[in-house]
Amino acid sequence: MRVLKVPDLFDLSTIMVSDFSPGGAFGSDTTEPDFGFAFNDSNFSDRVLRIEIMPDSPETKSDGDCCSSIADWARNRKRRREDFKKEIDVVQRQEQVLNCNVPDTVDGLTYENRDDDAVAMIEGSPSDVGLNCNQIGNDTAYDNYSSLNKDHLTVLRVNIIHISSPILAAKSPFFYKLFSNGMTESEQQYVTLPVHASEEAALLDLLNFMYSNTLSTTTPTALLDVLMVADKFEVASCMRYCSRLLRNLPMTCESALLYLDLPSTVLMADAVQPLADAAKQFLAAKYKDVTKFQDEVLNLPLAGIEAVFSSDDLQVASEDAVYDFLLKWARTHYPKLEERRRVFATRLGRLIRFPHMTCRKLKKVLTCNDFDAEIAPKVVLEALFFKAETPHKQRALASEEANAPYRHFLERAYKYRPVKVVEFEKPRQQCVVYLDLKREECAHLFPGGKVYSQAFHLGGQGFFFSAHCHMDQQSSFHCFGLFLGMQEKGPVTFAVDYEFAARSKPTEDYISKYKGNYTFTGGKAVGYRNLFGIPWTTFMADDSNYFINGVLHLRAELTVRQ
Repeated sequence: MRVLKVPDLFDLSTIMVSDFSPGGAFGSDTTEPDFGFAFNDSNFSDRVLRIEIMPDSPETKSDGDCCSSIADWARNRKRRREDFKKEIDVVQRQEQVLNCNVPDTVDGLTYENRDDDAVAMIEGSPSDVGLNCNQIGNDTAYDNYSSLNKDHLTVLRVNIIHISSPILAAKSPFFYKLFSNGMTESEQQYVTLPVHASEEAALLDLLNFMYSNTLSTTTPTALLDVLMVADKFEVASCMRYCSRLLRNLPMTCESALLYLDLPSTVLMADAVQPLADAAKQFLAAKYKDVTKFQDEVLNLPLAGIEAVFSSDDLQVASEDAVYDFLLKWARTHYPKLEERRRVFATRLGRLIRFPHMTCRKLKKVLTCNDFDAEIAPKVVLEALFFKAETPHKQRALASEEANAPYRHFLERAYKYRPVKVVEFEKPRQQCVVYLDLKREECAHLFPGGKVYSQAFHLGGQGFFFSAHCHMDQQSSFHCFGLFLGMQEKGPVTFAVDYEFAARSKPTEDYISKYKGNYTFTGGKAVGYRNLFGIPWTTFMADDSNYFINGVLHLRAELTVRQ
């Protein structure tokens, strides 16, 4: 058999390390040449790849297609990968200690233990191996590498494939280093690559892709198999290709959680980031209104919780509700206090936007046993400093973290709008409450909507604002209304003096609109259907006197009556 040598056709040294950069061969998105005709063809090959097929761990299934669901596939695949790494690590350590300089001879073949890479080995041409030049074949399997690793790496069979080292090296840093490490064996012809039986089909697909830039498989489980193997052998272009195909398939909750549960080495790869981002966006959109799916969200794994609660568009009553829910989730999934504190410190805490929590709830954070004693004061202090800043500074802080994966200062789309409260105890119990509504929020009220504020307290009683779009019964046009309600229901009575005001052009000062007094009973509210005395169209007009930089500023002063 005549085998063409690399120098006869190519110069491997021309594949520079710089080609591995995003702008080089491994990161290029440009159309690459199709060498599919040369795959496993001895006429266009300079080396022979011996793929040694080893059995999967007994605890795992041999084929991802046997799994009852895509999630089962992921668990089995991840476990097989971890078991394989453990086996390789055990064998490598044993060989280094007991036999690091002694070559193993099995069935007439010599295998040298290489300190730099225990996964792939290169040998000289064996005299007793028959080759079928243009097709993948099974070679007679030898039982093991040596008597030392007999129980770990039993070889089921060997697949023989003709390869072109420049093509593989151009696609993969793994193969580039394997073929150009400067050692004597890097110039030899036969390369041995051990893989689990569950990885065999994926590896063949991967090798074919490195020639043809395409895959024949389209099923999610098969694509994930190839993605995992492509990560293992550092073929970024194939990872990007699989990621794109998976992203184009219909997304489900199960598949999205599966993608986010891939090994960290895969998820951290730039080629897989678009797939991970798509999975996060799917979960965030599906569970946007957490109140409708509380039981489902409560059963999500940590990766799903992070995807949902890192969203700016999360529809929750308030950030207090986010805190309460995550506390409940953590106590359900991490019953041990030490583990719960750790997950709050490293993962869950960054999902809570403490600056938008109420002061009453922040006080509870300080005494919550689920938070580390050093962390709780820091997040509460940061939240209080933010609340004390001017609106301009608050907006600046929020804009600075616009591109951050986890945001602290940016306000979500709360169902109950945040308020700012200044309280006085003397000479009389009094509070001044500020409520800001964006023009878009007001526009969504038409023709009959309403929006509520978060609760605030005065004299031990809970109160809230509600803004409405009403039909003025006398004038028969829509208008803006504002009401003040008391939360407590029952026989409780509470008398207050109140005054409603709003910022108005041109001075942009707060101008009083209505004042009066009212004795509240449980569930009652007081307010005005037409706060500004103008039609809705005038109130919402571009030249409206009440929107300053797109924001309606409302204020209420409440004083407990003696």
